[in-house]
Amino acid sequence: MLSFHNRELAALARETYIADDLSAVHDALSRHGTLNFVRLPTGLFPASSAGESIEASGYGNVWVRDNVFVAYAHHVIGENDIAAGVARALLEFFDRHRARFDKVIAGSTGLTHRPHVRFNGNDLSEIEERWPHAQNDALGYFVWLYAELALHDVLEPTEHELDTLLLFPRLFEAIRYWQDEDSGHWEEVRKISASSIGTVVAGLESLGRLLEKRRKKSDSVAALAARGRQALTQILPNECVQMSPRQNRRYDAALLFLIYPLKIVDDAMAELLLHDCERYLTGRTGIRRYLRDSYYAPDFDRDYPEEKRTADHSAGTETRDVLIDDVGGEAQWCMFDPILSAYYGWRGDAERQVHHFNRALAQITELWQCPELYYLQSVEGGAREFHPNTHVPLLWTQAHLMIALETMRWTLSHDPGKASR
Repeated sequence: MLSFHNRELAALARETYIADDLSAVHDALSRHGTLNFVRLPTGLFPASSAGESIEASGYGNVWVRDNVFVAYAHHVIGENDIAAGVARALLEFFDRHRARFDKVIAGSTGLTHRPHVRFNGNDLSEIEERWPHAQNDALGYFVWLYAELALHDVLEPTEHELDTLLLFPRLFEAIRYWQDEDSGHWEEVRKISASSIGTVVAGLESLGRLLEKRRKKSDSVAALAARGRQALTQILPNECVQMSPRQNRRYDAALLFLIYPLKIVDDAMAELLLHDCERYLTGRTGIRRYLRDSYYAPDFDRDYPEEKRTADHSAGTETRDVLIDDVGGEAQWCMFDPILSAYYGWRGDAERQVHHFNRALAQITELWQCPELYYLQSVEGGAREFHPNTHVPLLWTQAHLMIALETMRWTLSHDPGKASR
């Protein structure tokens, strides 16, 4: 049984949806601003619009990865001007700071020279702080988004824009991305991660199709993508197979994005990754990023100093790991269920589509906001209860919910009898 945090949404949720049911859900979300996105003058989006809490967390800044998903969501619902605006603003940021690409391509191995993946979205300036910018997945997501929008005629790259875009495969080759240790989706310990390699592969393959469409040579890009695919055969279904206990990881929810929206694993591997997620990472409230994840461990706000919460953890999370006492105490995240609902809708599995759609609705707070995650807080009597953290709303979660809603609408319009569980 689902435990809804919003009583009105609990009343609107159905085991079997018809168009009117979905319209009632959409109208309620629209009326309460659940899917309102805060947009910056540059066309980019902050990670959160949570007010005062974002000052300490830095969630008022722009993350490349989050903006890709926000742009993709707007593309899915047909708001292509917004999607193209994000893609072009991100490209402008990378173009302004292309000296970083030049240094890496020229052979610099210093992590401080990597392109920044978190920056000031108001003026496209870099932020002077220590941060784990070695995140190949973020760069791969950008290439994938830009190329896909161009392939769908949402934007037409100029020669200069295409020249900037072609810096990315040169950088990926210079760092040997298929064996590069990066901080990945969760910006933590550097390791060789399947989720990062797979995201770069998706970007390169989309770029290759774009080059072919424009009648430009794409052989080197295709060969570079093949290096990543070969590496994935040695790692998947694991996230990381390096032997160090700090790096080795069997299960990670970031692998779900290789299934959807990137669609770069075959059906058999997708089923295995989905099985792993269901058995090992799925909780009653949300989905864990990975086992023994100590970010927002129980009583995190109380026990972990504010200045350390969003610090650079690329060298290790040991100071934070002492907070996690056992498996089951991990935070449960809200961005995964809606994207799983969209995937199952795309695949035609209406029962599981509705299941994850309702889980996503159950995660929306009493104040009609999409949280980043729920974590355990101690309450009177020594018990623990799940509460959302302060990064509410999280635009990444909002984006996935918008995709899930649109996919549900598509399912009902194509086969009204299938939206049931």
